[in-house]
Formats: sequence, C-alpha cells, structure tokens
Amino acid sequence: MIHLLKNKKRYIYVSLAIATSIFISSCKETKKEADNSAKNKTTMETSKPNIVVIYMDDLGYGDISANGATEITTPNIDKLANEGVRFTNGYATSATCTPSRYGLLTGVYPWRNKDAAILPGTAPLIINTEQTTIPKMLKKQGYATGIVGKWHLGLGQGNVNWNERVSPGPNEVGFDYSYIMAATQDRVPTVYIKNGHVDGLDPKDPIEVDYSKNYDNQPTGKNNPELLSMKWHHGHNNSIVNGIPRIGFMKGGEAAKWSDVDMADHFLKEAKSYVTEHKNEPFFLYYALQQPHVPRTPHPRFVGKSGMGPRGDVILEADWIIGEFIKTLEEEKLLENTLIVFTSDNGPVLNDGYFDDAVEKLGKHTPTGGLRGGKYSLFDAGTRVPFITYWKGKIKPAVSNALVCQVDLLSSLAKLTGSNTTTNDSEQLLDAFLGKSNNGRKHLILEANKKTALRSGDWALIPPYKGKAINTQVNIELGIANEYQLYNLKEDKQQQNNLADTNAKKLSELVSIYTQLRGETTEETGELELK
Repeated sequence: MIHLLKNKKRYIYVSLAIATSIFISSCKETKKEADNSAKNKTTMETSKPNIVVIYMDDLGYGDISANGATEITTPNIDKLANEGVRFTNGYATSATCTPSRYGLLTGVYPWRNKDAAILPGTAPLIINTEQTTIPKMLKKQGYATGIVGKWHLGLGQGNVNWNERVSPGPNEVGFDYSYIMAATQDRVPTVYIKNGHVDGLDPKDPIEVDYSKNYDNQPTGKNNPELLSMKWHHGHNNSIVNGIPRIGFMKGGEAAKWSDVDMADHFLKEAKSYVTEHKNEPFFLYYALQQPHVPRTPHPRFVGKSGMGPRGDVILEADWIIGEFIKTLEEEKLLENTLIVFTSDNGPVLNDGYFDDAVEKLGKHTPTGGLRGGKYSLFDAGTRVPFITYWKGKIKPAVSNALVCQVDLLSSLAKLTGSNTTTNDSEQLLDAFLGKSNNGRKHLILEANKKTALRSGDWALIPPYKGKAINTQVNIELGIANEYQLYNLKEDKQQQNNLADTNAKKLSELVSIYTQLRGETTEETGELELK
C-alpha cells in the first residue's frame, strides 16, 4: 500500500513538472510571438512614419533664434533646429504665398501655372483635380491626410456659393480632412471652412462676397475710420471685421466669422485633434499657420511680449503654438515615428498693409538674416527661408549647406514611403532631408511675381527685367534691373557685388543653364531678350 502511494506521488510530481515545463515553454513562445509582432509593427511604423509639414506665413530667414536672431527667442522652433537638420540653403519656390503653396503641394514650379499668383478670396481652385499632389500620393500609400490652417489656392470653379458645400477644394486634391481659411487673414471671407462647409454658418444669415463692389449700407475701412481698431496703410480698406479693414467686401455670416485673436488657438485645437484621432494609422498633416502675415493679431497672452509690436508678438505666439503641438505628439507617443518639416512660404515683410509698429519697433532685429530683399523679391531674402527637418531618434543634429527646395518634398516623401511618384521639377533628396547627405540639387529656378531667377551652386543669376526696382509700399528691393545680375552668395551673401561685367565666363555658363531650365519666356513677365 505504501509502495503504491509512493508511486502515485512520483507520478503526480512528474506530471506537474511536465505541465510546468509545457506552460513555461508556451509562455516563451507567446512572448516570442509578441516580441516579433511588436518588432514587425515597429518596422511597419518606421517604414510609414507620420509626416507633418508646419508651414509659416511670411517668416524670414532671420526671424528665428536658431538662424541667428538675437532680439527674439524661439525655443520650440530652435529645438527642432538643434535636434534636427537646419538648412542654410533651404528655399520656397516663390517670393509670394500662393505660388509657394502650389509648388510645395504639387512638386511643380509655380511659374508653369499662369494662375499661380496671389489670389483673391473668390479665386477658383488652381490645382487641377487630376494633378499629382503630396496628399494624393500619400493616400495611395495608406496615409490619412489632413490640412489645418491657411489654404489660399482657390476654391470652387469661380462662382462660389458660400452657403452650400464649396467644391472643388482641398478634399478634391487629396486631403481626407480639411479645416481652413479660404485665402488669408486679411481677405474675405473671414470664416473657417470644414470639409467644404462654412463652419458655424447660420442659414438665415447667408454669406455674400464680392471683390469688385461693396454691398449697400456696409461700412468700409476707407469710409468709416471711426470703426477701426487697426489702421490700414495700403490696400486694406474694404469690409470691416472685428475692427480690422480687409481686402474685399463681405456681407452676412455673422455667426461664422472668426475671432482674429483666437485664430492661432483655434487652429491648434484642430491640429491636435487631428493627431489624436489618427494616432493609430500613418497620417500626413499640412499645418499651415497664419503668422506672421498681416493683420497681426496676437492673443492677449502674447501682446507686448516681444517688445517689437504685433509682428514680434505673433512670432512668439507661433513658437508657443508649435511647442504645444509637439507636446501632443509626445503625449501620444508619436514623436519618434513622426517626420516634421518646418519652413515658410516666402521671406519677410514689415509694413504689408497696416500700421502696426512693425517698422517703428524693429530695433536691432533683422528678419532677413542679413540677406537682401524680402517678400516679393528676386533677391535671396524673397525665397531663402527657415527650413528644418526633425525626426526624433532618426535624424541626427546637423547644419546642412545642401541646396534644397520645398518643391522637392513630393519626390522625397514618395521615396520615404515606398512610392515611385515624382514630377519633372521635384528632385528626390531624401538623404539630404534626413541628414544622411550634404548633397542637394545643383540648380533651382526661383520666382517672384512671374519673374524668375536661377540659383546654381553658390551662384545667383537674375536676368534683366523691366519694372520698378523697389516696391515703395513695403520698402523692399525687388531685384529688378535692366541688366544681368550675377552674385557669388558664398562670398557675398548680401548680394552687393554684381559680377556680371567682370566674370563673363560664369555669366555665360549660368545664362545657358537658366535658358535650358526655364525654357521660353513670355512678354508678360517683362523679361528682356536673353543675350
């Protein structure tokens, strides 16, 4: 009996040992499968990182402390610059907003599109709905695509009824989600548009918009200065909204009109919501801020903080907004799988239509960073802008002299996400954008008000043009002269020494390159016959 009990105990012990071994082995296999699953998920996520383009409006090369500003501090933008790749030769395609936005989204030089110019708020969409765009390309790669902020690429087909769905627009050129202002903060209609519909519109108070004539009994900046909280300088003297005179005439839509001082917070809320709603899938967000474009209307939290008036204040506001947005990426544990591109649509301008002390309180600050010209200009400050790429853990801190342009993002992001999409104008420079190479493009055609110039290596060529040399309304040199201009930007960043007469060989070389790249020119550009 005792013998049988001993055998029974031994049997139980052995059975328990076998069961335990099987259980441990099973756990190891389960853990191994989980590890492999996590590894595969990480690999998948890395191959399809989230992509965010933060696009400023009229921010100059020297407007951030990472690029040498000493009178203003932009710590959140600097963090991107100091922990990512800060480009010293990063360019927008154009010295004005609409063309640059067209070039960025389509990968096509804006001078190829005759409609790519500064648009009124009633202009039709200038991107063909059949055209390749960054969001279209990324959608095919499995991305959710969204835009929050300034659009200014036209809406509809020319006769928009703002009280119905406005189409075509961002949703028809690749964006799943859009929350935008139609044009600019200084133009009507002064409302937000969500996926084609005016946000908060009361059907009983329909919107009417006209850029040629006013509506009966509607006050204007020109006729009713007593109603203004901001005085106009030039061009901005039509309908008054929130005490600010605008470009164009608008009637109705009172409940839908935006609050200027809350605009930055409003767009931030939308951008953060987009991130949290799409955190479980790869997403592309084009976050187009309105600062420091006019009218400069900082939230009361930032009024007076810069000591440089509203222009400086809204730059500080934008920097804070960017910091808050990045916090959301951190909180959602997305920062290590998100490529951020930070840049601006064109160079800086001070007085661009309103008296707001931008000139008077500038002090020692140099928005151009020592470059010549500014917004509207063929000189370098018109198109050389802040340009930063950041990807935590993937991009090593670096300062790059590679020549890169926003038009190159389409082909480069295609390469990043496994697409073979490209255009004739967009160069694939992914290694440069990721800081793995200092090699950028060799040549670049730049544009300002339909006039074009060439950047080639360290050299800049501006062909001869007819027209005024200075835009006296904004006090900016336009780069227009009746002779060729040739500058060595490495030795003469301020473009003070025209070498066209003393370096005939280089002039001839660049004229040949420019003619080959630019093709036929038209009389409307004002360009003189190439010699």
